[in-house]
Amino acid sequence: MSEQTIPAYKRWFEETGEQVSFFTAFFRNVFRGGFEWSEFVRQCYEIGYKSITLVGVTSFIMGVVLTLQSRPTLVKFGASSMLPLMVCVSIVREIGPVITAIICAGKLSSGIGAELGSMKVTEQIDAMDVSGANPMQYLVVTRILATTFMIPLLTMMGDVIALFGGFLAVNLADSTSWTLYFNKCINSITFVDLLPAFIKTIFFGFAVGFVGCYKGYNSNSGTESVGKAANSAVVNASLWIFFLDVLAVQITQLLFY
Repeated sequence: MSEQTIPAYKRWFEETGEQVSFFTAFFRNVFRGGFEWSEFVRQCYEIGYKSITLVGVTSFIMGVVLTLQSRPTLVKFGASSMLPLMVCVSIVREIGPVITAIICAGKLSSGIGAELGSMKVTEQIDAMDVSGANPMQYLVVTRILATTFMIPLLTMMGDVIALFGGFLAVNLADSTSWTLYFNKCINSITFVDLLPAFIKTIFFGFAVGFVGCYKGYNSNSGTESVGKAANSAVVNASLWIFFLDVLAVQITQLLFY
């Protein structure tokens, strides 16, 4: 029976089972001896350092646009002094983590999926397996842990840059000192804002790495599957980010409010 004739619900169950198997294989190899620290550090450099420019530019523009769009409404209600507070809470709680994760899904998931997909279809992964190496530990574990570790750091950096962009945008119409602006920002942030936002970025990072590795590692229909793996990785990682964000909001509401 060809893939086209298999009912959609059966394909969904089959893929879900494959993802669960891939997930368990990942965790088995995390705790197995011989962890590839050098490859992990290299992946942190490739994933984190080489994404700083994209995340920084996007975050800066995001802070400027959010401030400029919000200011007229607050001025109408005589609440322009609340602008730093509103921008800071919006960025730290929601916009910063989600936008950064979506950017990383587009850049990293597609890259990981294409890289592992090309290695799969050219039988490089099979060659590693035959030679006694552990491709799951060397290729998959290091990439997933690197995205899990680096995306929260990129998010924190992006939040700071976005707030700096907001400061510049505020001063386009008003004259607000650096000290006053950031004092208002810092005073508006609480533990309830910071902790859930940081924790969900860890899950965002895991989802970005896991989906990219799964799609690439399971490419098996020729060179055409490399492009499909990259495209599917971006779509699925983005959907997982939105799903995890909704789940995080609901859990935060239950625990802290």
